[in-house]
Amino acid sequence: MGEKGLVSSTSIVVQLGSLAGAGMRRVRRISAAVAWLYLALQPPLSAQVIHVDHGPNALAQRSKPYVIVVSLDGFRYDYAAKYHAKNLLALAKSGASAPQGMIPSFPSLTFPNHYSIVTGLYPEHHGIVANNFYDPVRKQRYRSADAATVEDGSWYAGVPLWVLAEKQGMRSACFFWPASEAEIDGMRPSYYLHYNPTVPGEKRIGQVIQWLLLPPADRPHFITLYYSEPDHTGHEAGPESPETGEAVRQVDGLIGKLVAELKPLRLPVDLIVVSDHGMATVEGNWMDLDHFADLSQFVTVGSLLYAPSEGAASRAYRQLQGASDKFVVYRRGEVPVHLHFQSNLRIGDPVVIPSGPYMVRAHASEKPEIVQPDVKGGHGYDPQEMKSMRAIFFAVGPDFRAGAMVEPFENVDVYPLIARILGLPIGAVDGRLAPLQGILRQPQSSDLPPKD
Repeated sequence: MGEKGLVSSTSIVVQLGSLAGAGMRRVRRISAAVAWLYLALQPPLSAQVIHVDHGPNALAQRSKPYVIVVSLDGFRYDYAAKYHAKNLLALAKSGASAPQGMIPSFPSLTFPNHYSIVTGLYPEHHGIVANNFYDPVRKQRYRSADAATVEDGSWYAGVPLWVLAEKQGMRSACFFWPASEAEIDGMRPSYYLHYNPTVPGEKRIGQVIQWLLLPPADRPHFITLYYSEPDHTGHEAGPESPETGEAVRQVDGLIGKLVAELKPLRLPVDLIVVSDHGMATVEGNWMDLDHFADLSQFVTVGSLLYAPSEGAASRAYRQLQGASDKFVVYRRGEVPVHLHFQSNLRIGDPVVIPSGPYMVRAHASEKPEIVQPDVKGGHGYDPQEMKSMRAIFFAVGPDFRAGAMVEPFENVDVYPLIARILGLPIGAVDGRLAPLQGILRQPQSSDLPPKD
């Protein structure tokens, strides 16, 4: 996989099955040995799999399907058609898709949306309101690049899908996903890794295949797989650039490899490919909020404002209101309802929201003479107002109807969909199964309360 002279795991399975003359049943009986053989053939991963022993899969869970959720960070809803991502387009024909995209939660940023997908909660409810933010109660900052905060489960509310599965006797595995390194509600996935962006894409696929070659007692039924492209290139070169088109085709190639590796296993695998948000071409210079308001006593993180008092929040709101057509400002309790961004103190107050693809921050950088953003692409904007923020959704496998298409839906709806496929009861969440029922081969009525 990815290196000359190496034999793929699934080709080993097929060859052994052929030599044994016993079909796939016998192949599965020796699957553990095959997994170890495949591991021996591969150079070591540059990130180590951590195994948390939660015991074997419960007997009732072993006959359930397998769900793999792949995230392609920053993959805009129209990239597949725009840049000829042939493997994803093939998934749309053989499975289900959202041609006009999946709607991220606000803000359309990486950590909030990855966690919304796996909890079914809006950021104001699960608590990860941005990639970086301040908690006025804890008097601490959360930083997505800081392992100490990312791996601290006390920051996270909600029940991630891997925790939902583990608590019901179903094993899970995460090859990267925001929050998957943290112990949440006393639980981690059975298999996970500390984030290391240098691990090659093919190696990640190889590890997923190894997990699926484990004996049924140890084999994870819920698996996540994460790639940071085309987000990185989209920021650097812009969403309309040839470089971004090439990054799209590269990750599309990885999807093709994954599909090819899964086929010979003959397992009931549902593959769901999503992204966290889209990408827009950034316009104009930095908007520095302290040009319009006195923020000297505020705690600030990016464009998030944490006032030292109610009076200070009120004054800053008045100073910022109408100060520029590049942003709008609200008191936290008056943020438009459709954004679901009112109820958590971590949001700050007042709340500043860009009115277009503009870069807004509280203060200038350490080099105030730098007024132009150092990126060409950006996100984080209102996904209801900017279609370019929409993400992708493709789903193929025994539980999905071929060629099914769904209208744009909110990403919190993915959680009840996966829970339904895996037969895992869930509590109250923001997401609903109803918008996605039609893509299932055997649609069922949602037992969740309607969304407000």
